[in-house]
Amino acid sequence: MSEEAIPPKVQQMLLHFQQLQQMLQNILARKQQLQLELAEVENALRELGKLGDDVPVYKSVGSLLVRVEKADVMKELEDRKEFLNLRLQSIEREEKRAREQLEELRSRLARELGARG
Repeated sequence: MSEEAIPPKVQQMLLHFQQLQQMLQNILARKQQLQLELAEVENALRELGKLGDDVPVYKSVGSLLVRVEKADVMKELEDRKEFLNLRLQSIEREEKRAREQLEELRSRLARELGARG
C-alpha cells in the first residue's frame, strides 16, 4: 500500500502512534534512571546502617568532601528515597497510561487498515 493510498485520517493516526511510542521510550528511560538512583540511595543507606555512630562520615559537596553527622546523612537519604519512590509511582502511572493509549490506537489502526484491505 503506497503512502498516497493511506487516507489522511490513518496517516494522522500513524503519526500519533509514533509520537506515543517515542513518549513511552522517554518515560521508560526516566523510569530506569529513577530506579538506578533509588538503588544507589538504598545501597548507601544499607552501608551507613552497618557503621557505628562514632565513625566519621563524609559527603561530597562539589569537589570537596565534608564531614557530616551520620544521622543527618541518613535523614537526607531517607527523604531522597521517599521522593524517588513517589516519583517512580508517578512515572509508572504515566507508563501505564501511555501503554493503554498505544494499545487502543493500535486496535483502531488495525481496524482502519483491515477495513481497507
